[in-house]
Amino acid sequence: MDIEFSLAMPRDAIGIPMVRRVLGDALRSLGVTEDCVSDILLATSEACTNAVRHGGPANRYEVMATIGHGRCELRVVDCGLGLETIPKQYPPSDAENGRGILIMRAVVDEISFDITPGQGTVVRLRKELDWDEDAIAHHLTLAGQLAGV
Repeated sequence: MDIEFSLAMPRDAIGIPMVRRVLGDALRSLGVTEDCVSDILLATSEACTNAVRHGGPANRYEVMATIGHGRCELRVVDCGLGLETIPKQYPPSDAENGRGILIMRAVVDEISFDITPGQGTVVRLRKELDWDEDAIAHHLTLAGQLAGV
């Protein structure tokens, strides 16, 4: 079972809660644990915040999600100038910015970036899903794996 959706959002912080709501509701309705949902939403919020802050001159960014095969994969795409460098350590404690990528890295299983200077950035996030014991989607995934689907 795969669920896919994409959202084209205005490059404005007001859309980030909407992305969180749509993605969170989808994951919860499938029976993903709340801790796992929280990690995915935190990483998604950070990626969307970066698209809002750095995705200009375009006035929109896109979030694409695929939920299936026991994992959630997200792509956050902007048309900004692209990142110059990926931080390897947290900034000083008094810095106001610079933690987002490191936070994303801490809460998802895989993170990657496709950066085209002057044309934009694609942030890819992947996390294996943890299921509530009574999650129907988990049982469907297990049955598909046992059947070789």
